[in-house]
Amino acid sequence: MNELFALLFLLGFGGWGFANSVRIVNQGKMALVERLGSYHRRLEPGLNLTLPLIERVVFEETIREKVLDIPPQQCITRDNVTITVDAVIYWRIIDMERAYYKVENLTMAMTNLVQTQIRAEIGKLELDETFTARTQINENLLRDLDIATDPWGVKVTRVELRDIAPSQAVKDSMELQMSAERKRRAAILTSEGEREAAINSARGKAEAQVLTAEAEQKAAILAAEAQQKVVVLRAQAERQDQILRAQGTAEAMKIIAAALREDPQAKEALQFLLAQGYLDMGRTIGHSNSSKVLFIDPSSIPATIEGVKSLIEQPSREV
Repeated sequence: MNELFALLFLLGFGGWGFANSVRIVNQGKMALVERLGSYHRRLEPGLNLTLPLIERVVFEETIREKVLDIPPQQCITRDNVTITVDAVIYWRIIDMERAYYKVENLTMAMTNLVQTQIRAEIGKLELDETFTARTQINENLLRDLDIATDPWGVKVTRVELRDIAPSQAVKDSMELQMSAERKRRAAILTSEGEREAAINSARGKAEAQVLTAEAEQKAAILAAEAQQKVVVLRAQAERQDQILRAQGTAEAMKIIAAALREDPQAKEALQFLLAQGYLDMGRTIGHSNSSKVLFIDPSSIPATIEGVKSLIEQPSREV
């Protein structure tokens, strides 16, 4: 009976020891084992065996990247404006031993460290800069946190400020400022538009005046050239007319000379016609509109006829 009880005790103790000696670590995790209260070794993913009552697993954590949500906190900018900032941190454990033995509560330590760094970075900037320098803030936080958490065996891979919210009073003042800025820009754009319109109008008038002056100048040049051509053509026409008249007179003289040569009695008729033409010329001058005084000596008419007669007879002798 005692032997049976001892056998059952041994079997039960052996089963319990075997069950406690087997430890399965899932993929993506690691575990730390202490032997008699001091760090002994690290368990890799898979099936691992430990010594019951001598070794125990004290820490098991994932080595995958984790997300740490930083709650909203109030920060004061360099121009003494209170804003509320929250963030999100991406990190992972790269040294399991340091992550367990160097810090007691890793998550709380990282949260407090991130909040402190955020307050420090926001305090370096003014309110307007916090909205435009978010990328710079993220880079500075990542650099500082990566250095600060390196002794804990932690690698910070990314830091993102999620929301920057000023107080309601600051929002109201910012809206007023933006409204005033928009009005100022609208006034500037309106004045610039009016100035451009005035410049374009003045430029258009100046160009129109220049074009008008050029057109008038070209018209005057064309008119002068046309007038000059008219004068030249008129002079040419008058010269041609004089030439034709002279030619006609010469032809008439030739015809008269030939007639006088063939018919001697034509001289008396020619003399009569000349005298009559001389008298008609005086009558025509006397009937003109302008006031004229014509002195004619009746006794000089026969002498004039004789002079014309001599002129007629001379060409006839020459012919």
